[in-house]
Amino acid sequence: MSENENRESLNFIEQMIEEDLESGKNSMVQTRFPPEPNGYLHIGHAKSIVLNFGLAEKYNGKCNLRFDDTNPAKESTEYVDAIIEDIKWLGYEYGDEPLFTSDYFETLYQYALKLIQKGKAYIDDQSAEEISAGKTNPSTPGIPSPFRTRSIEENLALFEEMKSGNCEEGSRVLRAKIDMDSPNMHMRDPIIYRIKKVDHHRTGDKWCIYPNYDFAHGQSDSIEHVTYSLCTLEFRDHKPLYDWFIKELEIFPSEQTEFARLNLGYTIVSKRKLLQLVEEGKVTGWDDPRMPTISGLRRRGYTPNSIKNFAHKIGVARRDGITDIALLEHSIREDLNKTANRVFGILDPLKVVITNWPEDKVEMMPAVNNPGDETAGTREMPLTREIYIEQGDFLENPPSPKKWYRLGPDREVRLKYGYIVKCVDFVKDADGNITELHCEYDPETRSGHDTSGKKVKGTLGWVSADHAVSAEIRQYDRLFKTENLNTIEDDFLNHLNPDSLTVNKSVLLEPSLASAQVGDQFQFERQGYFIVDGDTTEGNLVFNRTVTLRDNWKK
Repeated sequence: MSENENRESLNFIEQMIEEDLESGKNSMVQTRFPPEPNGYLHIGHAKSIVLNFGLAEKYNGKCNLRFDDTNPAKESTEYVDAIIEDIKWLGYEYGDEPLFTSDYFETLYQYALKLIQKGKAYIDDQSAEEISAGKTNPSTPGIPSPFRTRSIEENLALFEEMKSGNCEEGSRVLRAKIDMDSPNMHMRDPIIYRIKKVDHHRTGDKWCIYPNYDFAHGQSDSIEHVTYSLCTLEFRDHKPLYDWFIKELEIFPSEQTEFARLNLGYTIVSKRKLLQLVEEGKVTGWDDPRMPTISGLRRRGYTPNSIKNFAHKIGVARRDGITDIALLEHSIREDLNKTANRVFGILDPLKVVITNWPEDKVEMMPAVNNPGDETAGTREMPLTREIYIEQGDFLENPPSPKKWYRLGPDREVRLKYGYIVKCVDFVKDADGNITELHCEYDPETRSGHDTSGKKVKGTLGWVSADHAVSAEIRQYDRLFKTENLNTIEDDFLNHLNPDSLTVNKSVLLEPSLASAQVGDQFQFERQGYFIVDGDTTEGNLVFNRTVTLRDNWKK
């Protein structure tokens, strides 16, 4: 591949980095992932994690994990711990310890003093409503605050009063003095410090004034010498303010670059709305397997590999769009197809009696664990007189008999790894439901040793009635029934899918699963991929369906 072809295969951020390294503008790549600890990370954050940590790995640089903890009323150690767990689970390293914006509170305070001393910031006594009204709109000049002309000395004294706790919450703010006529609303004297008399999860009651996001973010990047501050497109209009602070404070010139956020079909990626789902009991918690949180995806059975591969497949774009959730589901199918052992699980059992099989006979049938992995080995499955198959594998009157390859009256199929059986009779209950099949097996047709010459097209999964293990299966579907939730005008809760969870407590599994442990993953043949859930207790196996074998949503 030529140098030009190689350059074209890079995304626009990688192209920028390589140009900067070649020109000497930057000598290393320093990125950061800066979550606010006010909720659990979701699949959108995963895209940013893979991007920031991945670039650092690719270019032998560093990526900091830095918590943007400047709003103590909504943040907690619970969220900090959960975020750390998610990043470690994804397989990324961020140094000896995570960083916190609160580590820089004193430095940020000194930066604020510097702006006041330069005449670039002032204390405003207006209410939040008055400040908002004074900003007007992008096409109308703003209305300067009556406090905008305060002297440097007065501003310094009032800021000290705010810091010492002598001012009520909401009574005063510190604003940057920039341009009240700017068409960019973020430049119309933004608030950079506010009073919050709330204990901080790390600093306790040491501070009662806190910097807002725009003031803390770029300066924290600068303190850490971040060379590539990557954020999503909604922060594009914040960039002039980001640059203004760095210029006025004369600090390390970190640079902000924007990329398209992840908008996933049938999915909400707003922490505020996800919190609402949790608080209103629409889901069982942040790690509900229907949630797009990393912890929810992990519990559902998604692997770090599948999430990373998904992030690489969607790439890095300059424009927002909707990503088909089928691509995420394809990524986990692709991963588990290689790694998950195959087993038999009967979700809707129908009893079968093999009438010519001796009542006390148990024959062990060798079964392949994973046909794509020879090292996975084999297991033995007991075949007995009474077995269970799927209810849907028998039809009394198939609509297209020539295309029906499963069981029916006088029809033959192979029990996978076992024998060919033929249905000779069946039993119905008072309502006409088929409750039991009577079949005969051909002893000359043992799998791998068939001497009969028979050819059958149908192969069925089964479990021995005497050896089957009972389990609870939780089958999950998409949490929302509307694909593009960004365009809805009504309450997003109106779009919840009422069938997003189905619980089946009548499942029968092959006996090898009796020893399955929490986190073990399997492919139930012809059913889908499943993981043992943490709700499992002794004698009560609980499985979550990760994904079906095929994308059947549109059907």
